[in-house]
Amino acid sequence: FQAKVLRLLATTYFEWDCSLYLDKALKAISLANQENLHPAGFFLKVKILLKSGASDEDINSALAEFTHLEMSLDFCLNTAKLLLEHGRESVGFDFLKSVPERFESSPDLGKITLLHIEFLLQNKRELLAKQKIEEVIIGHYTGKQLLPEALNQLHIILWDRAAKHYEEKSYSEALHWYNYSVSFYTPGQIDQNLAKLQRNMASCYLHLKQVDKAKEAVKQAERCDPNSIFTKFSVYKIAVLENDPEKAIEAVIEMGKLAEKPSEHEDKLRVDKNTGSNLLSLAAQIALENDQQIVAIKALEYLSEHLQDCRQLFASLKCLVRLMLSKVMAENAEKRDADINSILTYLNLAHKKLAESFTEEKFTGDMRILEAHWFRKVAWNLAVQFKDSPEKMRDFFVLSFKLSQFCPSDKAVLIAQKTCLLMAAAVDLEMGRQQVTPSEQTELFSQALQHLQTCKEIWKVLKLTGDFAKDPTDTLLLLYEFEARSKLNDPALHNLMESVWEQPQIEIKTLEIIASLAMESPARYPVLCKKALKSALNLHRKQTVIDAVKFSKCLHSLINISLPTGLTDLDTCVLQEVWDYFEDALSVVSSTDAYPEMEILWLMTRAWNTGIFQYTVGKYKEAEQWCGLGMRFLSHLGSLKKSYE
Repeated sequence: FQAKVLRLLATTYFEWDCSLYLDKALKAISLANQENLHPAGFFLKVKILLKSGASDEDINSALAEFTHLEMSLDFCLNTAKLLLEHGRESVGFDFLKSVPERFESSPDLGKITLLHIEFLLQNKRELLAKQKIEEVIIGHYTGKQLLPEALNQLHIILWDRAAKHYEEKSYSEALHWYNYSVSFYTPGQIDQNLAKLQRNMASCYLHLKQVDKAKEAVKQAERCDPNSIFTKFSVYKIAVLENDPEKAIEAVIEMGKLAEKPSEHEDKLRVDKNTGSNLLSLAAQIALENDQQIVAIKALEYLSEHLQDCRQLFASLKCLVRLMLSKVMAENAEKRDADINSILTYLNLAHKKLAESFTEEKFTGDMRILEAHWFRKVAWNLAVQFKDSPEKMRDFFVLSFKLSQFCPSDKAVLIAQKTCLLMAAAVDLEMGRQQVTPSEQTELFSQALQHLQTCKEIWKVLKLTGDFAKDPTDTLLLLYEFEARSKLNDPALHNLMESVWEQPQIEIKTLEIIASLAMESPARYPVLCKKALKSALNLHRKQTVIDAVKFSKCLHSLINISLPTGLTDLDTCVLQEVWDYFEDALSVVSSTDAYPEMEILWLMTRAWNTGIFQYTVGKYKEAEQWCGLGMRFLSHLGSLKKSYE
C-alpha cells in the first residue's frame, strides 16, 4: 500500500510541474520501487528519467534494475516505444533486442519485429527495415509465420510505405514495397486485398510505361475481385492507353452498373456513395486527355446519371452537350439522328435536375438561373440549326421554353418564350398537314393548340411591357388557332370566329388565309370560307385604288365556293348571289386595264357554262341571262378576244 501511495505522489509531482518537482518525483518513485518492485513503478521511473534528460547510462541502469521483474510482452513493447519516441535509439533498440529472449515461447513475437520495423522506418533507416522485412519473408516460408493480426499490420506498414513513394512519384520504389506484400500470398490465392495490391502495382507500371506488366497485374486483380469498380477502372485505364475504345466503353458500362449498386464485398473504407461518380469523372478526364471523345461521352453519360451534386452534374451535362455537338457537326446527316436524340436527352435531364434543385441548399437561385439560361440558349440555337428536321426543331424549341421557365420573366425571356411556342405550334401544324394517320393528326393539332394557349397567356403579359403595334403575333396566333381548331372539328371554333368578325382592323390577307384553311382537309367549313372571302372582298372594294390582281383571285375563290362545278340544281338565291359577284367583277374590269386577262376569260367561261347548265334542266330564261352575262366579258378580252368571237 505504501509503495502505491508513493507512486501516486511521484505521478502528482511529475504531472504538476515536472521542471520544479523533478527531483521529488524521482525520489518518491525510487522509494516506491525499493518498497515494492512493480511494472508501473518501473515505467514511471523511465518516464521521469527521460523527461529529466538523464544520460543513456542512467536509463540503462534503471532498465537493469528490472531485469528479473515479471512483465508482459505488451508492457515491454510499450517501454521500447517510450524510449524510441524520446529519441533514445541506442537504448531503445538494445532493449528491444533483449525482449525476444524473455518471450521465446510466445506466439506474439512478431509484435517485436513489427515495432522494430516501424521505428526503423520512422527514423529513415529504410535499408535496415528492408533487411528486417526480408528476414520475416524468409521466416514465413520456413515455419516462422507471423500471427494473422501481426501479418495484417505488416501489410499496412508495407502499403503505407509504398503509397508514400507513389506520392513522391518514386514508382519503382513503390513497386519494391508492394512486392514485399505480394511475397506473403501463395500462388493462385483469391483475396480482395491481393486484388487491391495488384491494382496499385498496375498503376505504378502504367506510370513507368510498362503496359504489359500493368496488364498482367490487372489480370490478377480481375481473378481475385472481378466485380470491383476499382478493378474495372484499372481495365479501363489500360484500354484507353492502348487506344481500344470498344474495351474502354465496355469497362465504363460495367463501372456504371457497379456505381448504381456497389458490391457488398467492396472495401467499406474506400467505397462510399461518391466513389462511382468520382471514378466515372476521372474516366472521362482520362479519355479526353487521350483524345478519345466517344469514350469520354459514354463515361460522362453514366456520370450524369449518378451525380448528386447539382454543380458537378450541370458541368458534366455541359461537357456532354459540347462533345456531342462537335461529333454531330463532323458526321453525315444519316448518322446524326441518334446523336441529336442524345443531346435532347441531356437537355431533358438538365430540365429535370433544375426542377429538383430547389431542394438543394448549396445550389442557390442565382446558380439555377445561370444554368437555365445556358441550357435554354443551347436548345434555341439547336432548334434553329436543325431547321431541316421539323420534329427535332420542334422538340428543341419546346425544351428551350421549358428551360426558360427557371429564368426571371423579363422582356427578353418573354419574347423568347413566345417565339419558342409559336415555332413549336407552327411545326406541329406543318407536320399535321403531311401524310399522317388521323390519330397522329389529332395528336399534332392538339399539341399545337396547347402551345398556342400557353403562348397567348405569355403574349398578354408581354404586351404590357411595350409597344407591339407592328408585331404579327396576334395574326399568327389567330391563324394557327383557327387551323388547329378547324382541323380538330373543335366546337370552340365558332366562338373564335365571332371575335374575328368583330375585329375592325383585320387584314385582307388574314381573311383570305382563313378562307383557304377552312377548306383544307381534314377541315371543311364552306360557310366560314364564304364569309371570310366576302369580308375580304368588301375590304378590297374599300381600297382607294383596287388591286385588280388580288381582287380577281379573291373573287375567283368566292365564286368557286359559291358555285361548285357540275351542280345544276342550284337555289335561285345562290344564283342571284353569284350573279352579283360577276357584276362586281364587270365593274372592276370596266374601270381598269390591270385585271388579268386569264381571269376575265375564266369569268366569261364560268358564266357561259352556268347558262348551259341552266339550259339542260329546262330553265331557258335563266340560261339566256347567264350566257348573256358571259358575252359581256368578251369585249374586255385582249389578245384572246378573236379566238372566242
